[in-house]
Amino acid sequence: MSDNLPNSLSTADVANEPTEFKRSLSLLDSTLIVSGSMIGSGVFIVTADMARNLGSSGWLLMLWVLTGVLTVAAALSYGELAGMMPKAGGQYIYIQRAYGHLTGFVYGWTVFTVIQTGTIAAVAVAFTKYTAVFVPALGPDNVLLALGPIKVTLGSLFAISSLVLLTWLNSRGVQSGKLIQNVFTSAKLIALLGLIIVGITIGLSTGLLSTNLTNAWAASTVTATGEVLPLAGIALVLAFGTSMIGSLFSADAWNNVTFIAGEIKNPRRNIPLALFFGTLIVTTIYFLANVSYLSLLPLKGLPTASDIMGRGIQFADADRVATAAVETVFGNVAVAVMAVLIMVSTFGCNNGLILAGARLYYAMAKDGLFIKQASHLNKNAVPGRALWLQCIWASLLCLSGRYGDLLDYCTFASLLFYVVTITGLFRLRRTEPDAERPYRAFGYPLVPALYIVAGLTICGILLYTKTFNTGMGLLIAGLGIPVYFFTKRSQPTEA
Repeated sequence: MSDNLPNSLSTADVANEPTEFKRSLSLLDSTLIVSGSMIGSGVFIVTADMARNLGSSGWLLMLWVLTGVLTVAAALSYGELAGMMPKAGGQYIYIQRAYGHLTGFVYGWTVFTVIQTGTIAAVAVAFTKYTAVFVPALGPDNVLLALGPIKVTLGSLFAISSLVLLTWLNSRGVQSGKLIQNVFTSAKLIALLGLIIVGITIGLSTGLLSTNLTNAWAASTVTATGEVLPLAGIALVLAFGTSMIGSLFSADAWNNVTFIAGEIKNPRRNIPLALFFGTLIVTTIYFLANVSYLSLLPLKGLPTASDIMGRGIQFADADRVATAAVETVFGNVAVAVMAVLIMVSTFGCNNGLILAGARLYYAMAKDGLFIKQASHLNKNAVPGRALWLQCIWASLLCLSGRYGDLLDYCTFASLLFYVVTITGLFRLRRTEPDAERPYRAFGYPLVPALYIVAGLTICGILLYTKTFNTGMGLLIAGLGIPVYFFTKRSQPTEA
């Protein structure tokens, strides 16, 4: 990557810059970063598409259970790597140590180009979309300027302004980012627990949950016209694997806490614990949230139905399942209630993503594999330039209108890198048997091996059912290989 940056990003009094991060994040802070980075807008929406694909409450809940098991299993495996390498950059450091600079760079390249920045852009747009409930001018139809395929709307500018605000706040120090994360994550956890308690209580009293669980394993898929097609055998396996893309995306970003290892107190202990507690809390809440949906709405519905109950979970308006569920309890005010909740959720989610991502680029820059200026800490002991570089690219993705496609392309790549990283656990056990391991992966070798098998199986299903999108994910990651060699060749040769 080029070292050229605007002057505003390249002029600093390097002699006065801090050289180390400040370890100021506790176990609670780290756990809330895990939880807050995971909970965005996905859990409020993706269940509709999953319900259409599976048409079965049993398989739907099983999918969320499997997602939770896989996520926690991966977190437990990462715990050993985090204990071995409590350094800023996290997963990038693990991959690099297990496989070398090239593989580490390809991972970091994919994170910067799409995985992290694409997610940040998408979450910012989701934040804008729900803000538009109160400020209609932020809607997608309010185009200010059209430049070919790029349409600059007031909403896209608002989304970018939210990224600039969060980046500025995080550039003021990790304490600023921590405060935002703790407040917003706590708020959305409490709100989700309220939704779960109300939903399940009502569902038990009305009997709707029991009705939805009748014939729970009779799977079917439903077309846009409402045609129902039974599912069994290979067709069911493919539908199940394809549907997991939604739940896995909703449960992603738990690894972000590893990027900020340089700022966590007692990281060898607290990162493994934060990974376990954070993923366990969120995956449990996700499962119970879906039980709540089944308690308030019928699973099956018709796309042409005129009322909430008639559309059911499958055809909730604009796939907003959580809004439809709350509407059965609170009426029309539910739209505003859920808009506020999702605004809080997405704003807090982006804070965690922005805070963590910059630390990975900082670690790459320290290794000479990213723009040199990103290797500096500002006066507040945070990688300010890396934060602003991330903000600039994520903002461009907001304007491009292609971030949604990019996310689809790289959800597959993200899952594949989880598999690569956990495979690296086995490699390091063999190549570095005497390395210090304060925590050893739970259930090794069975639990990590099961994750690898399950992850590769899901990747295989996605390659078959979503060939173009997964192929694009592989292509974007693969482009990192020539970029790596170009970057290495452009570096000055040391005497």
